[in-house]
Amino acid sequence: MKISSREALKTLNPNKVWIPMLLGLGIVAYIFYRDDQFTAGTFKLALHARPGPFLVALAVILMRDLGYMYRIRTLTEKRLSWIRAFYVIILWEFASAVTPSVVGGTAIAVFILIMEGLSPGRSTAYVMLTAIMDNGFFILFAPIVLIFAGMDVFPMVTIKEWDMNLETIFWVSYGLFALYLFLFLYALFINPKGFKRLLLRITSGRATRKWRRGAYSFGKDMWQASHQLRGKQKRYWFKIIGSTVFVWFARYLMLNSLISSYVKIDWLDHLDIFGSQIIMWVIMVISPTPGSSGTAEYFFIEFFNKYLGDYTALTSVIWRMLSYYPYLVLGAIFLPKWVRQRMIANRRRLREIKSRN
Repeated sequence: MKISSREALKTLNPNKVWIPMLLGLGIVAYIFYRDDQFTAGTFKLALHARPGPFLVALAVILMRDLGYMYRIRTLTEKRLSWIRAFYVIILWEFASAVTPSVVGGTAIAVFILIMEGLSPGRSTAYVMLTAIMDNGFFILFAPIVLIFAGMDVFPMVTIKEWDMNLETIFWVSYGLFALYLFLFLYALFINPKGFKRLLLRITSGRATRKWRRGAYSFGKDMWQASHQLRGKQKRYWFKIIGSTVFVWFARYLMLNSLISSYVKIDWLDHLDIFGSQIIMWVIMVISPTPGSSGTAEYFFIEFFNKYLGDYTALTSVIWRMLSYYPYLVLGAIFLPKWVRQRMIANRRRLREIKSRN
């Protein structure tokens, strides 16, 4: 969970924005190249969007980011101002965008909160609680949506390297997410000391001994995080759960609105699209590319071509331009300013501590 400042700033490198951008645009260019019906006039289809649903898509993006800012302020019990929450969310999204989705930006998020003046224990607690809430949303709502949308929501795609179709990959991943959720609930709320002992026992053998120091450090971090979360009032938990549901519904409704701006869909179609996004999210999470670049664009075609037809490839570009690339650009813009601000603030804090002593 811990990461050095040098490693964190190496990851939060504005120059890294080019890798995911080129990957994503490369896949899109390949898709257009393979499309026999693609012409120079294809991009004119963007003008066919109905303004009402398109504006709703833009509004939902802003609402989602405000929801994220509200949640991080609630998690930290308003230790972060709205401005500081803005920086945290933008840099957190930036870290997720420039790292492989299977790795995620958890350690970077802890670093960002520590740089914002929170203790390591609090930072770990807030980041892990965020992960628990996000995975809990998926574990709870994925089966509900699939029950109503039907199992035909899975496109007929087989991953040759794994010899599995998307439905099998989904349920395997669902089981792993459920195990992940249970382990961290156990570590944070049920028996943090027992979790630490379990990690040390697992790494006591000759084959796993090289991970023992990291296991001890992680177990200690989880124990400190558990201590930080004890005694919170019900209102605290209701706000966090409510904001989590809000931001995830907003994340998914953006694409629903974008698709409905090009084609007319009924409420059953909306539900099917919602369920498709949950499945696609699983695939994006296990993608080895930064921010699922390339993977997201490719599978967008597989999931939503049946609705969008000629608009599919173009809509995939617009979708990523609205939901992904802005965080690459904003992160690259705000990161240098944030680093200067935090370095100055931390130096001032150290001087104040020394003057007291």
